[in-house]
Amino acid sequence: MEIIDRFLQPPKTSLFLFGPRGTGKTTFIQRRFQNAIIIDLLDPERVRFFSAMPERLREMVAAQPESGCLVIDEIQRVPDLLAVVHKLIEAKKGWKFVLTGSSARKLKRTGVDLLAGRALLHTLHPFMAAELKERFELEGALHYGILPGVIDSESPAEVLRSYAALYLREEVQMEGLVRNIGNFSRFLEAISFSHASVLNISNVARECEVERKVVEGYVGILEDILLAWHLPVFTKRAKRKLGAHPKFYLFDTGVFRSLRPKGPLDRPEEIEGQALEGLVAQHLRAWIAYSDIERELFYWRTRSGVEVDFVIYGPDGLWALEVKNSQKIHPADLRGLKSFKEEYPESRTFLLYRGKDRLMNGGILCLPCADFLLALRPDRSLDKAFR
Repeated sequence: MEIIDRFLQPPKTSLFLFGPRGTGKTTFIQRRFQNAIIIDLLDPERVRFFSAMPERLREMVAAQPESGCLVIDEIQRVPDLLAVVHKLIEAKKGWKFVLTGSSARKLKRTGVDLLAGRALLHTLHPFMAAELKERFELEGALHYGILPGVIDSESPAEVLRSYAALYLREEVQMEGLVRNIGNFSRFLEAISFSHASVLNISNVARECEVERKVVEGYVGILEDILLAWHLPVFTKRAKRKLGAHPKFYLFDTGVFRSLRPKGPLDRPEEIEGQALEGLVAQHLRAWIAYSDIERELFYWRTRSGVEVDFVIYGPDGLWALEVKNSQKIHPADLRGLKSFKEEYPESRTFLLYRGKDRLMNGGILCLPCADFLLALRPDRSLDKAFR
């Protein structure tokens, strides 16, 4: 299997490395920290060993002939180890700790800020197109996503089918996060219709036939186990009345497609449009996470329904992006970007579409979506990548 270099650059200090299952955290730490001591908490025996007495971690460190790097994989399985790690860092013995996790739920309850900033927080996302380079293929990414385990599989559809079942069993059911796994399974199907859309909790609750508060709790679980995230509305210096509700995204397009039921009443172009917008969303999120410059990601929507899919705001600029699942550009496709430009004249605007040509239309740069994704790198601003 070919090893693909990732854009994430870990700091020299101790760090938390979070990311959903299957994003390649274990492979990443094995490559970047080759001489580290690794404690794998996916091993039930190791979980029992440290759960019974977390202080054994201090004994293990004291037994080493010299300081080095210690990795605790899936730290959320024994959150009491955080207190021991905190004390070891405070002792300033020269040890570096790398704590990985695929769920923040237990850590939130025990206080992930226990380390008080002594370990930096980083996230590992699915592959970016620029990491895959010539291996990136837009149609494949739209159908199967770009998780490492899926990319390397000869049967990507089969891997994706088992992905949700794995999470249900190991992250939800075994951890006791929900009482009724059947309700939660129905919820997963229902929430997939909200991918790349404004989330209406009441509609999802009716579809699942459960109470609204239960669905709110389920959405919180998805976010805590890193399978989903929210995109807020851009409201800075707003002159118009704007929408208030965030948009909802599953973290990977392939996972979305595997959860989304398909039938004779479903329009293929609707699913394709959601998949394309979600693919761009996960790329922008990874690009921001891996960049040294602190940028924020939003969307923009007025009360009258004028919308821009993505707004990026940071010290180096303000950009607005619209994503269209079409081969041609129609005047209506530019409406949202033009309205945003009127509101924010200093912004730079892009339209991403499925055509092949790079065009300038009314001051808006129109780019083939695949070209945009391949050029998106953490060491480049959008202006440098597409000037």
